[in-house]
Amino acid sequence: MKAIQAVKVVGGALIVLASINAYAQASDAASADLSTQPSAKQQHKAMKKADRALAHKVRAKLAKAEGISAANIVVRANANTGDVWLEGSVPEQPQVDKATQLAQGVSGVKNVKNDLTIRPVGQ
Repeated sequence: MKAIQAVKVVGGALIVLASINAYAQASDAASADLSTQPSAKQQHKAMKKADRALAHKVRAKLAKAEGISAANIVVRANANTGDVWLEGSVPEQPQVDKATQLAQGVSGVKNVKNDLTIRPVGQ
């Protein structure tokens, strides 16, 4: 009688150990699938980083260009679509046109929406 009970206890212990091992393997496989795909938050951060990088490239080109006062120009960008928005003010109309041309010349830019206004120096 004691031998049968000992066999039951050992058999039960083996079943529990096998179940724990199988559960641990299933969890590892599920976590491996989740770790290969970026989360929505990670994707959003990557998109924002790309937007900032494109806007920075446009700002750098405007700042280096002669004949443009880029201090009052705000650049917003959507790297996914290639859209760039220029906002703010410049002293003269030719600077508005030149800013558009320079922004269109940056790699990754497909469309430029120029909302620059003309505001003479000192106003």
